[in-house]
Amino acid sequence: MTSDLDIYRAANELIEQHGDEAPIHAAKRADEMLEAGDMDGKAVWLRILNAVDKLLARKQPEGAQVH
Repeated sequence: MTSDLDIYRAANELIEQHGDEAPIHAAKRADEMLEAGDMDGKAVWLRILNAVDKLLARKQPEGAQVH
């Protein structure tokens, strides 16, 4: 099982590489894992996607509206 620390490290790396587009990249990777029949890989990428969403939400200025 992938640790939460590893999940957040991967999420941070995605955000550094892709900025606000990081959730899209994580979702695409989850879809690729599903297409390949790798359910464990899909689960990991969904965890990364969740972590990316949480980290990006923290970076929003207070009172900012998310579209």
